[in-house]
Amino acid sequence: MEERRFASGLYVGTVMHHRVKPVRHRLSYRVFSLLADLDELPRLDRELRLFAHNHLGLLGFQDRDFGPLDGTGSGLKGWAEGQLAAAGIEGGGAVRLLCFPRVLGFVFNPLCVWFCHRRDGSLAAVIHEVTNTFGQRHAYLIPAAPGPDGLVRQRCDKGFYVSPFLDMETTYHFRIRPPGGQAGEPLAVSIRQTDAAGPVLHAALTATRVELTDGAILGAWIRHPLMTAKVVAAIHWEALHLWRKGLAIRPRPPAPAQPVTIVKGAGVKGADP
Repeated sequence: MEERRFASGLYVGTVMHHRVKPVRHRLSYRVFSLLADLDELPRLDRELRLFAHNHLGLLGFQDRDFGPLDGTGSGLKGWAEGQLAAAGIEGGGAVRLLCFPRVLGFVFNPLCVWFCHRRDGSLAAVIHEVTNTFGQRHAYLIPAAPGPDGLVRQRCDKGFYVSPFLDMETTYHFRIRPPGGQAGEPLAVSIRQTDAAGPVLHAALTATRVELTDGAILGAWIRHPLMTAKVVAAIHWEALHLWRKGLAIRPRPPAPAQPVTIVKGAGVKGADP
């Protein structure tokens, strides 16, 4: 088998949202995502003509889109390592960020998933970074322990306002198939949101890895030339449908005082099957 060129890659697949109650509503659309190994970004910028790191390109990655909103600190990997240290979690290995890339300079990422590894290559933690449409950003750092089936199962209470049609008193249940290293391998990020009475929402990204080349970038752009607009439009289209179905808008509380919620022990025991 030919050795892969980059640890980074593209993932082509589908995003699905299924609202269960108090009204039912379902939405799905095709997308492509970037898995960016943070150590590789300078090399990607040098070797790929259609990829840009911190400047304008057909497909791009801007450090300021992630991590601390003030853009300060020791870089994205340093920021992630600092969060791991604060949580008492061993790091020191690769940090790979799954996100929507900038397309011709534009992007909106409702959810970015940081896969943080130990020096031996094992997965240590996942950081779920959420951005809402009000310009706020918050992250949940959760220890990760893949099960015998290779899936990571995690759970945490909601602490950050996202949808105006969802209550704050809910819990996220994550089930993740982490990214592999070879073309054609699957990836899945599934989120089930529940309240005291049961499921409220199910959202999922299912995708397949494509090796990161200029040809793959061009092909992804040809198939999804207005992906950022499609993501933003889908969010507002869904909100319009929910409003027309009679759902009340929940008041928006202040954002959490701390930019990262550290979840102790979740994903090791007590997570959902």
